[in-house]
Order: sequence, then C-alpha cells, then structure tokens
Amino acid sequence: MNDHRRIASRSTPDAAPDAGDDGIEQGKRLIRVADDKGLSLAQKIANQFYLLSWKTPIHGRKLRGKYPLKLLAVPDDAIPGDGRAGAAMRAGYFLFRGHKLPVDALDFAKLSVGPAFADYLHGFRWLRDLASSASREQGAPIAESVMRKWLAAHHETPSEPAWRADNAGWRLLFWTAHAPLILSSSDLVYRSLVLNCIARTARHLDRSADKAPMGLPRLVVWCGIVAAALLIPGGGPRKLFGEAGLKRAIDSGFHPDGGIVSRSPLAQLEAVMLLSMLRAVYDVRREAPPACLIEGLNRAVPALLGLAHGDGGLGSWQGSGAIDPDLVSAVVAASRVRARPLRQARDWGYQRIAAGATVLQIDAAPPPVARLAEAGCASTGAIEISDGPLRLVVNCGGAALEGAWIPRDLAQGLRTTAAHSTLILNDNNSTALLPDGTLGKGVTEVELNRQELDNGSRLDLSHDGYVRRLGYVHRRLLLMSGDGKEIRGEDMLTPAERRRKPAKQPVQLRFHLAPGVEPTLTADNMGALLRIDHGALWQYRTGAGVLSVEDSLWVDGDGRPHPTKQLVVTSEALPGGSSIGWIFKRVG
Repeated sequence: MNDHRRIASRSTPDAAPDAGDDGIEQGKRLIRVADDKGLSLAQKIANQFYLLSWKTPIHGRKLRGKYPLKLLAVPDDAIPGDGRAGAAMRAGYFLFRGHKLPVDALDFAKLSVGPAFADYLHGFRWLRDLASSASREQGAPIAESVMRKWLAAHHETPSEPAWRADNAGWRLLFWTAHAPLILSSSDLVYRSLVLNCIARTARHLDRSADKAPMGLPRLVVWCGIVAAALLIPGGGPRKLFGEAGLKRAIDSGFHPDGGIVSRSPLAQLEAVMLLSMLRAVYDVRREAPPACLIEGLNRAVPALLGLAHGDGGLGSWQGSGAIDPDLVSAVVAASRVRARPLRQARDWGYQRIAAGATVLQIDAAPPPVARLAEAGCASTGAIEISDGPLRLVVNCGGAALEGAWIPRDLAQGLRTTAAHSTLILNDNNSTALLPDGTLGKGVTEVELNRQELDNGSRLDLSHDGYVRRLGYVHRRLLLMSGDGKEIRGEDMLTPAERRRKPAKQPVQLRFHLAPGVEPTLTADNMGALLRIDHGALWQYRTGAGVLSVEDSLWVDGDGRPHPTKQLVVTSEALPGGSSIGWIFKRVG
C-alpha cells in the first residue's frame, strides 16, 4: 500500500507511547487536532438543538465558525485503482474507457467529455487510480493542480453535474480517503479552501440526500453524510441524522435478498465497495459501525458472488460488462464478508446453478423500472454458461459502458433482447426500448419453478413479454446434470389465454459465444462443435429449425468490445404452439 494512505492510520494496541488520544501517532497526523474530549452539558444541549434545526436556515449559521476546519482522520482505501489510468495521469493525461484528456488542457467550466467521463472527473475517483501508480510525492503535485482547477470552477457556484448529489458524495469520500494527495501543499490559503469545500459539500449533502434517485445514488449520498460526520469536527448530530438516513437508503436500495434495485452487477459491486469504504471510516475513528451497515454488506456480498463465473468475474447483465475477477476479489476482501454465492435471488431476479466445473446463470425477472436504471436491458430468460475459468455462452453486455469503444448507438443495441442468449420472437424485444432510451411495456410477470433433483437441477420459467403485442407466452425449461457436463433446454411459445389466436411468426434462438470459443457446424446444420481455446470441447445440438453461425461481440469490464460468434437457430412460432429443444454437452 502506498505511503500516503498511512498518514492518519489507526494505531494498534501496541501503538507508540507518543500516540495521541485518538490513536494517531505524532508526525502522522494530516492536520493538527486540538483536544477532542467529551462535551459539557451545555454543549450536549446545544447539539440536541442543532439536530432539531438540521434542515432550517439555523443549520447553516451554526456551522459557520463553530469548529476549526480540519480532518480528524484519513480512512484507508483498500480497493486498488486502475494502474493504467494512474500511469496515464503521470504521463500528463486522463484515460477513461479509451478517451484521453490532457491534464494541462482540463477546464472544469467547459468540459467537453461524455457524461460518464465527467462523473469520473467530478467524483474524483481518479485519485484512487493515481494513488495506485504514484507515491505521495509523485502524485500530490498532479492531484493538487487538478484540485485547484476544480475549485476555481465550482467552489463558489454549485451546478450540475459537478454538484449532483451522488457526484458530491463520491467526491467527499475520495477527498477524505486520499487527503494526503490534495492537502500536502504548504499554501495555507489553498488548504483552507479545500477544507472549507469539504465542509460545504457535507452541508450540500445534508440538504439533498433524499432527493437523490433511489438505489446506488441515494446510498452514495448518505454514506458521504455519515463519513463527514465522523471525519469533520462537531459531527455528533450529523451522525445521528446520517445513520438514520443510511438505514433508509439500504432498506430501499436493496431487495431483501441483497440485490440492488437497478439489477446491475456493476451497481452491486459499487454498492459493496461504497459500504466497505464507509466501514473503513468507522475503523479509522475506532467506532463500531451501525448494524444496518454490517447487515447490508452481509446480504449484498452473497448476491454479488451469485453472478460470479468460474474465473471469479461477473456475468454480463443489465448493461454491465464482464467485470474483472481481480476487482471483484478486491472488493469482496475489503467488505470482510466471507460467504457462498447466492443460488436463488428471487427478488433481485437471478438464478445460479453450479455443478462440477460448470456455472449456469439465468435472468429470471422483468427488467428494472426505467427510473432505477439508465441502461436496463430486455434480457428476461437469457443465460450465461462457464466451464471452470473459461466462458462458453455469454451476453454481449456493456450497454452502460459508453466511451470511445462503445458509442451511444451501439450501447442502445446492446440493450436489446437479440444481444442476449435467449429467444427472440419476430425480431421484437421482450420489453420495448423507447426512442428516448427508456424501457417501455413488455415483461411484467415471470413465473419460476426450481427443483433440485437427485440427478441434477431443473428450472422452469415463463414470461409475458410477447403476450400483448404478439399473443405468445415464452417458456424456457432448463436442466443441468449433476456433474455439470450436460445442459438441456427447451424454448416453448404457447398462445396466451384470453387472446385472439396469434399468427405465425419468425423465431430466432441466439447463443452468444465467449471470445476464444470456435464453432464448427455439423453437416446437417443441426449442431456444432464448440472448441474453447485452452479448454474443453463442447457439442451443441438443436431439435428444430436451422442452425447457423453469425458474428457477435462481447464487452469486457473496461468497455472494450471483442469480436466473437453466435449460434442462431431459425424457426417459426405456430398459432397452436411450438418448441425448440437443445442441448450443450461436454464431450472432451
């Protein structure tokens, strides 16, 4: 770990004799702290009044001048940053999903970058990347120069996206976790301005917390408020206010099974990372975290692991790319939660079947509602398959990772049903994608039945995504053998009850293959051999239609697309009902 993260680290029970009362060794304190002993009765009464007046104009007046500007500690950031992005900063430019921006040309008042890149800059997440590739002495001049540019543009006049609540929450967390990079200057006026802006950010979060969208954004804001309460003097009333809000944000932001309401694996990973960062703040202040924080992590980590493949990386669901195994491992380690992957997340909407070396993941729920996810996908019923550390069947993924490699039009295409490994009826999405990019009508109900049998697992699901427009119910039956070497499936289209008799419709059944999987069609166009590079040999057979191989793509966790292939079965839906049986079998 780089030395700049140790400046205000907690002392151990064997701390040096000259450690302060707060456990920070002399010479390692970021900013000199006065005596912080217990409050008098009058001060306690004043703080009770302070809590009651939290959202009134009195709140702002009482904050001004009551306490000296300082940070009480610097929490550890246990999550590694992107070393490539950090090295790029040392070379003079920001690097984000293929886009480059020279540091010298950075103008926060006139940013000409995409929304995600702008959030990366305004949220100061780049501090973590810089810290991963530079010592404090190397990184502080770079961080300070960028900090001065941001303050010049946004310290006096709040505006979006700079002061959007979730960006402000992330910024406060990264400013405090990497304070040595932005507060090493001997310029006292600059240091005072930075500390003043940290305090101002906390007040801004106090006022905007419950206005943030439900899910990860609101959770970020409340974590920022609690962190400020613990790291800025006089935070007692704010802590009470913040922990109550944090509990509400956790209760509303996660399903009971621990999955985040946006259904995004990337957002789930961010949420676990966020709660782990807040837990580190409690650690450095030597305070016990509230029960809601621990319980939130204990539920969220198994749900996250439920979408991990054999390589430890996450599946490509709801706009996420295939998130790197090392990052997943680091975030789980930082959470300090040891748990098995969740097999059935009925509320979050994912099912996991694992046998032998094979992992099968299934999207068994409607897409998230539009207000909870900007990159929600019409993927109900889709599957992914991995064999040990290698992937076999995937979804394209990456709709939420717009950048130099993923333009807006492609990102929209990656949200379609055809970009997922499932059945597509008459080239329609199971849930409509509207022209403004939001999700429209489609899947509202999913029926699910799962059984664990002596010789394997059986899962039966159906959805109503095609009922209103085309009159068909899509039912998918999946069976995995006990040794994981055989996965059988059947996709059925049946006329919906209380509907007019549906018309004959074209059907495509798609299985997107992972990079490194080479398909070879059999002579009868009913099957294919699937050779996994440096892995096993699988066989695919279909019981109906005509099989072909088409081009596809797969997006990694950095938002970079990779060319690959897909198996496509072409058939027809008949008014009286029809089905396509298929099998994946490990043969070598």
